[in-house]
Amino acid sequence: MSRSSPKRPDGKGPAGRLVGLSSSGPSQRQLRVSEEVRRVLAELFARTTFRDPELEGVMITVTEVRISPDLKHATAFVARLGRTDVEAVLPALKRVAPYLRTQLSHTLRLRMAPEIHFQPDTALDYAMEVDALLRRPEVKRDLDE
Repeated sequence: MSRSSPKRPDGKGPAGRLVGLSSSGPSQRQLRVSEEVRRVLAELFARTTFRDPELEGVMITVTEVRISPDLKHATAFVARLGRTDVEAVLPALKRVAPYLRTQLSHTLRLRMAPEIHFQPDTALDYAMEVDALLRRPEVKRDLDE
């Protein structure tokens, strides 16, 4: 009996899609773990003072965390309260990521704490842009009809 699997015509599997990602979205476990990681990171940013001078007095909000199917990598989407220059603190967040991962490992009940990657959250900016487009007179005219 051959160990290799036959080629799938539906496009699923390693050749057709990314391995481990389903078309229906993240699993319940991924959602549960990512929400717990978000909660712990938000708590750490609220209570911890970091030694890094770039993070001194910076208020960071963790808006969402997405975790890989194998639970080894977590992408945290962050924003600064009242500011739009979150890109300026991303290098400092990358430097404190090992410390944050250690704190996660103490808090979470996982076999391995995920490696944390930070991305700026642009969802609010996008929502404001869509809102501004919907308020334009020519769009309002089309919506009222």
